[in-house]
Amino acid sequence: MAGESQTISDYIVHHLTNLTYGKLPGGYHRHDGSTVQEGGVWTMAHGGEEASAMGFNAIHVDSMIWSIGLGILFCWLFRSIAKKASSDVPTGLTNAIEMVVGFVDNTVKDTFHGRNPMVAPLALTIFVWVFLMNLMDLLPVDLIPHTLMLFGVEYQKIVPSTDPNITMGMAVGIFILMLYYSIKVKGFGFVKELTLNPFNHPLFIPVNLFMEVVGLLAKPFSLGLRLFGNMYAGEMIFILIAALFSAGVAWMLPAALMQVGWAIFHILVITLQAFIFMVLTIVYLSMAHEDH
Repeated sequence: MAGESQTISDYIVHHLTNLTYGKLPGGYHRHDGSTVQEGGVWTMAHGGEEASAMGFNAIHVDSMIWSIGLGILFCWLFRSIAKKASSDVPTGLTNAIEMVVGFVDNTVKDTFHGRNPMVAPLALTIFVWVFLMNLMDLLPVDLIPHTLMLFGVEYQKIVPSTDPNITMGMAVGIFILMLYYSIKVKGFGFVKELTLNPFNHPLFIPVNLFMEVVGLLAKPFSLGLRLFGNMYAGEMIFILIAALFSAGVAWMLPAALMQVGWAIFHILVITLQAFIFMVLTIVYLSMAHEDH
């Protein structure tokens, strides 16, 4: 909840700032009045300005920790359930996980038309991992950031899918797989696909190549930015609603009702975004395996 000493704008900016580690350039004037010595210094950023000054090599530590941690949680949870699996009728969490596995498996069978044993495990990993990252958005906005501030951690974003570095990193990984399987399955046919479609004439090779490359590059951008945009907007609404609690007693009840209402609706959003990311991944890999 926003404190009395800060404006709503400061509150929002603080919640949208990542815990960033990087190298400040020499001569940079820091927030405390000190100047970075020649050669620069590797340090944690204090605020968005210092994070921007660190440039491309800066690391969003919070996004890395939460995304990797949730990935480990996914692996541990599914492995432990798999070890306990039996021929008996599943109950509780085992039943829920088997439903998820069956759902993803049926989706892959309906969407993927090639032969690749990696696609189904990849689809399951993407769906559950993205869902877990999105699910962090349902935690109270101030709970973890304010708790960590008590231990000296000033900035903390706990929803990795609201960081374009995470979503675009996943999308680039899918894009690399697309290129790999396109070349592996189609061989020289992939070059013909890029140069002789949609106009099957040598004179139109430059036009075809331009359109096909643009279309190819649009896939990872749309994949990553769609997830980021939807989750970022959802997080922003949660932050705005949380900021209302500082507007006075009269806003307490409306803010609480809006928070609960948006959280219930957001359950659909986080599930749908994980599903869309998974389905598009399957579709793109299926296209890479189609050899005409």
